[in-house]
Amino acid sequence: MYYFYKTTKGQPKHLPVLGVPGHKVGAFAFTNQDGKTVTNKDLDGKIYVAEYFFTTCKSICPKMNDNMAKVFQEFRGNNDFMILSHTVDPEHDSVNVLAQYAGKFEADPHRWAFLTGDKKELYDMARYSYLVTVEEAPSTQPIPIEDDFIHTERFVLVDKQKQIRGSYDGTNPQEVQQMIGDIKELMKED
Repeated sequence: MYYFYKTTKGQPKHLPVLGVPGHKVGAFAFTNQDGKTVTNKDLDGKIYVAEYFFTTCKSICPKMNDNMAKVFQEFRGNNDFMILSHTVDPEHDSVNVLAQYAGKFEADPHRWAFLTGDKKELYDMARYSYLVTVEEAPSTQPIPIEDDFIHTERFVLVDKQKQIRGSYDGTNPQEVQQMIGDIKELMKED
């Protein structure tokens, strides 16, 4: 029993890599709440959490961002960690709207970026990089972008190599605590 405890206690938990083998988060360029461009290069060497929300949401988004604020506080001074909150409503969520919204959380844009940009690019990132939506069987008719809408409660944990290492229900405090623990485990990896 002592041997088992000694050999497993000091071992970091190994989180799985999600997605098909070799899947990585793709390149992007979006605008944050300060009007500055944030790209995938800004995340080099960082662990980060990505989410999708919109500022006028009255259902899951307020709870998600209250929980994300707890994650932000937990890692507030850590230069190796960041949060990306992507809007799903870029027509409404302008830089100014995002700046006001970010102010509610005292979000430092260098640690917690609220992002807007081209709707198709935002949605493609959700579907094909962060894998946060489940696609139905392929349709012969594509959904017009103006009718497309993503509304998901998922927080996606991305490692320093831009691999997805976890997906969590952002409305569930226990899953958010699990994610905080998993972030700490990822920080032990090199």
